[in-house]
Amino acid sequence: MALSVTSTRRPRYRRTALGGPLQGWLYAAPTALFVIALFLIPLVLVLQMSGSDWPLLRGNMGPNFPTNFAEALDHRLFWDSVRFTLVYTAITTVLLIGLGLGLALLVQESTAWKGFLRTAFLLPSALGLASASLLFYVLYSPIAGPFAGLMESWGITFLGTPEGALWSTVFLIVWRYAGFYMLLLLVGLQGIPEDVYEAARIDGASRWQIFRDITVPLLRPTFALTTVMCVTGSLLAFDQFYILTKGGPDNSTMTVVQLIYNIAFQGQNNLGVAAALSVIILLALVVINVVQLRAFRRPEEA
Repeated sequence: MALSVTSTRRPRYRRTALGGPLQGWLYAAPTALFVIALFLIPLVLVLQMSGSDWPLLRGNMGPNFPTNFAEALDHRLFWDSVRFTLVYTAITTVLLIGLGLGLALLVQESTAWKGFLRTAFLLPSALGLASASLLFYVLYSPIAGPFAGLMESWGITFLGTPEGALWSTVFLIVWRYAGFYMLLLLVGLQGIPEDVYEAARIDGASRWQIFRDITVPLLRPTFALTTVMCVTGSLLAFDQFYILTKGGPDNSTMTVVQLIYNIAFQGQNNLGVAAALSVIILLALVVINVVQLRAFRRPEEA
């Protein structure tokens, strides 16, 4: 008597018409639409505005190509805002990356306090920049702030002088972002093989020699990422200065992005000149980022 054996082989499914390249395009379509809607279309609009006479309330009044860029470069606050933005960028970049590396080295070792320290350092990063700026605005207030009595008795002010406003804002940014850069640098540190450190210790290398000759060179890609992020974010600073200082006192803390905002929506109400200044800043950012990435290349990649 012949026994029928039921096959356990799974049936083969034919590739549908949606497979292959078309399926890949469908997966990429949401991201592509997002990039087109929120990047390409606004970029094209800004380029159009930069070459047009475009008042805020009247719309496009026709071509005005070289004049917008000339007016942007000749604005009375342009070079002062560029100078201040570069100084602010240099200070915050050095402090954030230096402090972030120090905190990453501190919490890298396995200790009983490692989890607590990582959470404590990273916690300010969960607060939005605008919220953090409002919080520090109250802390720095000479009327309602917790240090109001001390400020009055000592005759000091956090935001009333150019130097005080700059360093008060820098302190806010370092408090807000140091934990974030600590996390990025910690990931880079944990990517360095432990065997390299063991071999260096066996050869008698000191802690400083290990840090200088092993840690720093192997962190080159992480330094490139953090530096590009920090420099770009600092050059585009707006929220913290708009909330804390409004560009004051006496326009001493005016950043280039805040100047763009003022030209577009306050005073001149000229979107054409503001767009021209935006294009100038965009080109400068591209050049600065290219220079940074080239500087962090390995010698064999140059």
